[in-house]
Amino acid sequence: KFTKINKCLMQFIKSLIFNVLLYTGLISIFVLAIPTLFLPSKFTLFFGRLSANYIVIILRIVLNSKVIFHGLENLKKIDKYFVASAHQSMFETFALQIPLDAPIFILKKELLSIPLFGWYLRKIGSIAIIRETTTKENLNFFDKIKNTIDKENRPLLIFPQGTRIKFGEETSFKKGVGRIYNSLNLPCIPVALNSGKVWPKNSFMKHHGNIHISFLEPIMPGKNKDEFVKEIENKIYSEIKKFK
Repeated sequence: KFTKINKCLMQFIKSLIFNVLLYTGLISIFVLAIPTLFLPSKFTLFFGRLSANYIVIILRIVLNSKVIFHGLENLKKIDKYFVASAHQSMFETFALQIPLDAPIFILKKELLSIPLFGWYLRKIGSIAIIRETTTKENLNFFDKIKNTIDKENRPLLIFPQGTRIKFGEETSFKKGVGRIYNSLNLPCIPVALNSGKVWPKNSFMKHHGNIHISFLEPIMPGKNKDEFVKEIENKIYSEIKKFK
């Protein structure tokens, strides 16, 4: 009984230390990056990657948790692609900036209103959508994505589940990912991960364990959009089950 209490206490202390380091570190980086709002976006993107590496370092030091990337060779098989990732934690919104070359995010519009953080998201060309509604902005949403990707030599990063879900849960992917696939006419690289096992959604507590991020074989263009959504959903959930 005392051993269990000690373990819980240690977990609480480590989680507290991690959270303090996380938010003080990120706030410091965000403040240091303010001048980049008036510079080319590559400078802001540098600080985004710096934030990601900082998080990986404190995960290792405080929680003794490694971040392990699998399938990086799949990113080199094709020149232009978009990435569709599972979403379980705040972690991957930062960490995926390490292997990906300055990704363009699709995100909910509310995030753009967050001081500093939202400003940086705008600066790096993030594409916002108003969820669960039809607006004038949403009507040309897919055209806006295509126009942005045609101009930029950067991969699009989307989270087709639409929101973070708990590790081990499965929810249907949003149909919009199929429309994006058809609009872009580009290969899609699915990403499976288990970040929610270490860093659960909306939880103060963090847990020891390695975080695995797998870049799977590209799905080439040309499929029916519904067929594509089903395939990517099956591929990602099948891979996540290997992390249990």
